[in-house]
Amino acid sequence: MTQKNRLSPQFKPLYEQVKELIIERIVGGIWKPGEVLPSEFQLADMLEVSQGTVRKALNTLTEENIVFRRQGVGTFVSNHTLQEMLFHFFRFKHDCGEGSELPTANLIDIQLLDATPTIANALELKKDTRVIQLHRVRIINDEPCIRELIYLPYHYFGDLHLESTLPHALYNFYQNTFNISIRNAVDSIKAVLSNAIDAELLEVEENQPLLEVARIATALDGRRVEYSISRAHSANMHYEVKIT
Repeated sequence: MTQKNRLSPQFKPLYEQVKELIIERIVGGIWKPGEVLPSEFQLADMLEVSQGTVRKALNTLTEENIVFRRQGVGTFVSNHTLQEMLFHFFRFKHDCGEGSELPTANLIDIQLLDATPTIANALELKKDTRVIQLHRVRIINDEPCIRELIYLPYHYFGDLHLESTLPHALYNFYQNTFNISIRNAVDSIKAVLSNAIDAELLEVEENQPLLEVARIATALDGRRVEYSISRAHSANMHYEVKIT
């Protein structure tokens, strides 16, 4: 194994090391979403491992939807579409069901702030690290349903806070603009009462029951890149979880 490829004997199986190195190169922009990877033979030669090891690493990456294969063509870096992102990560559903419209988002403001202890802990940042705060309201079926506060590490997202408009689907935007692909998210759900800001933006009374979802989203390489608090007016909404 060569030092330049950072593969070395350790407790972790060799195919896992190959998998992590491929992810590292995707994150680094060497292989971009939608681009074809080198062949198994080329990767094996490049990393000085067997084709079987490369194949096992690619199989795992395929199962995790980080890459996908086209028979007879090659292996490509997954390029998640807007629809895929919404289906996979947007768990709030309107009670109207399948006939309801896709969610849109009204941007209230963007600010550059020092991370509070709660935000710093959620994003695994040092105290007072700069974060970008996005304040939005989600609209579904012409109703303001969800108030969102989204926190992003400034050193990953540059001057995003200078933007005056943002697309409705942020995860697709993160991938296309910053080469940050969301791998998974952990949601914590609890019942809360609406405050004055919730009441104004969601058009409800103060102290009305809301569903609050705190989310930590993680990138391909394990970095925590987004912490969000979503407060939903659940009179016509529910949070859907599919267990397979």
